[in-house]
Amino acid sequence: MAKGGFKVLDSDMHIIEPPDLWEKYVEPEFRGLVPHGTEEFKGDLRLMHEGRPWGRTTSATSQTRRRGRNYEKNQERWAPYEAQGWSGQAQLQGMDVEGIDAAVLYPSRGLFALTVNDMDPKLAAAVGRAYNNWMSDFIQADPARLFGSAMISPFNVDDAIAESRRAVKELGFKAVFLRPNLVNRRPWHSEYYDPLWAEIADLGVPLGFHEGAGSQLPQAGELQFADNAMLLHVVCHPFEQMYCVNSFCAGGVLERHPNLKVAFLEGNCSWLPFLLWRMDEHVEWTGDVNAPDLKMMPSDYFKRQCFASVEADEEPAKYVIDAGLGDRLVFSTDFPHGDSKFPKAVDRFLELDISGEAKRKILWDNCAGYYDLVG
Repeated sequence: MAKGGFKVLDSDMHIIEPPDLWEKYVEPEFRGLVPHGTEEFKGDLRLMHEGRPWGRTTSATSQTRRRGRNYEKNQERWAPYEAQGWSGQAQLQGMDVEGIDAAVLYPSRGLFALTVNDMDPKLAAAVGRAYNNWMSDFIQADPARLFGSAMISPFNVDDAIAESRRAVKELGFKAVFLRPNLVNRRPWHSEYYDPLWAEIADLGVPLGFHEGAGSQLPQAGELQFADNAMLLHVVCHPFEQMYCVNSFCAGGVLERHPNLKVAFLEGNCSWLPFLLWRMDEHVEWTGDVNAPDLKMMPSDYFKRQCFASVEADEEPAKYVIDAGLGDRLVFSTDFPHGDSKFPKAVDRFLELDISGEAKRKILWDNCAGYYDLVG
């Protein structure tokens, strides 16, 4: 397709799941226990169960977005794809309009399917399996352009390992993903998760972290900004990703798992130079006591194993490239969410004040390397 002379691989394209996905795809013993979507108004991506919200806080988030000035604009933008039931063919049409050659797919409703505090681990694992089975069917619309990223449950590490293995070996998925919010207040650098990181690395696929505003799990900004969707959204995505980078790079995960690739998606990238500098500075300061097992600086681990996504209009990204991190950036359109720049996301990215070589790497090469895609 070569939009503007560049091939485009979307590192984090979203789908819109049918409201009854989990009711249809979950194993029979879990029916009646799983959430379902609500269609109170167009674009409503909340999950419900027995009349109560599932996985998302009951703040003003949904209503604020519904009443915002972009609501009608979004309904017009997404109408052709909604009319087709957000099918795989509709996804491909959206990609053609935007100029995307291939995409790795992440959920919308599903971002909140595993964000219930104290969720039963067996149910959580079943919710993930159901989503992955649906996604496996969805990408059959064009397996050469659509690639799955597997939902795995953080509520039990053995379940996460088993589903990672099944999703990659049986379903052919190209990645697994988690939300960055902590479950049971267990940090990601806890040795509890080491068997999972080892399994993902052995499978040869990457791990993606992806946030979503309004989680019932602990989330950055929830105390200060729960009553204002805009203020919460400003902080939750990048701050939660920064916490993850800290755990993986300074907390020792990547020292213990040198073959694990990790991406921090839809949280911007412009904070990277500061955070990497600050982690390095702290290791120099107290690392002999607090991080004695690190053999490199945190920034070196990031440059060796990590990626972050750049938004279509993220103008400060040029400073990330100036800091020597251009090889660690991947591109995302955020289709079909309300803050996406669709259908001009790629065009807007091509206007950024960065070199053509940097654009080529970000739009295709870096992302193809992260997901181990050839072409």
